[in-house]
Amino acid sequence: MQLSMTAKKSFTSFTLATDFTISGDRVGIFGVSGSGKSTLVSMLAGLLEPDSGEIVLDGDCLFSKASKINLRPEQRRIAMVFQQHCLFPHLSVKNNLLYGFKRCPAQYRTIDFNSLVDVLKLEGLLGRGVTNLSGGEKQRVALGRAILANPRLLLMDEPLSALDDSLRFQIIPYLKSVGEHFGIPYLFISHSLVEMRLMTDTALVFEKGTMVEQTTSEQLAKSRMGQSPVGYINLLKLGRPAQNDGLFAYPWGASRLLLSVGSEREGSMAELSSKDIILFKQHPEAISARNLLQCRVRSLFSSGRKIGIELDCAGNTLIAEVVQDAVNELNITQDSTIYAAIKASAFRMLPS
Repeated sequence: MQLSMTAKKSFTSFTLATDFTISGDRVGIFGVSGSGKSTLVSMLAGLLEPDSGEIVLDGDCLFSKASKINLRPEQRRIAMVFQQHCLFPHLSVKNNLLYGFKRCPAQYRTIDFNSLVDVLKLEGLLGRGVTNLSGGEKQRVALGRAILANPRLLLMDEPLSALDDSLRFQIIPYLKSVGEHFGIPYLFISHSLVEMRLMTDTALVFEKGTMVEQTTSEQLAKSRMGQSPVGYINLLKLGRPAQNDGLFAYPWGASRLLLSVGSEREGSMAELSSKDIILFKQHPEAISARNLLQCRVRSLFSSGRKIGIELDCAGNTLIAEVVQDAVNELNITQDSTIYAAIKASAFRMLPS
């Protein structure tokens, strides 16, 4: 997917001005509420007409003020998944799914209904009314309806913001799988750094109606570490745990981590804040933290008043944060050896 937007839209107290060209299949639009994210996707989808400028997708002009081009939404073949599921309450799950498919020109119908139902695990829901579904089920149906419209681009406008943490992390694998399975590029809009890292490779950052940065999702999270009250969130994929003196012993690559919380499932994920990693220059004689990892310093980076330390821990990556004085006192440099201590209670298991 290649998208070029130089469009502008003004309201009474807000103006969005876009001027970017982006390529990729997993692109994020990041910004706080009011930064212009939803206005941008509405212009792209044809739901809102820009005041000026041009929008070109994969070489096709969708909008040009100068050339008086403004394709209707159905001509653009762009599907949207909103914050709210927006399902038709009078239709069954199956008929909701088929709504866009029936209106898609026959030459574009490349996605098989049964394959989509299998990917989104909707087999047992097809005959049910949508009012009897859970929040996560409704969002999966809304996603399926958008995919069956056979779009060339999928827009996801904060599709997880209305869900609690448990449902949010259950839905993310489905959002990722449809793009991978059916080869549909997407723009994912969010104000969550964790969601951006899980869903996208490249991010466009907007503030007050202006794009201020184009970067990778990982670099975006690092650059905001020092501004965030929770620091940088390390996302750790863990193996199947074993009990260990009241704790859960998880394989983590070539290492082992002891957690005070656990799940019997293999492939669980845990969060760990960069603020919860204590660094030592030498192996401590005794320590209350149950995890002590010998690591190599890959790199150092600045973020606000904090210094991020990227660690290689037996092939796994951790980001810790310290102040400059700690860097000086511990003599932390690239390729130096450091010990990282982590309490068993510092980890937070992600719902699955």
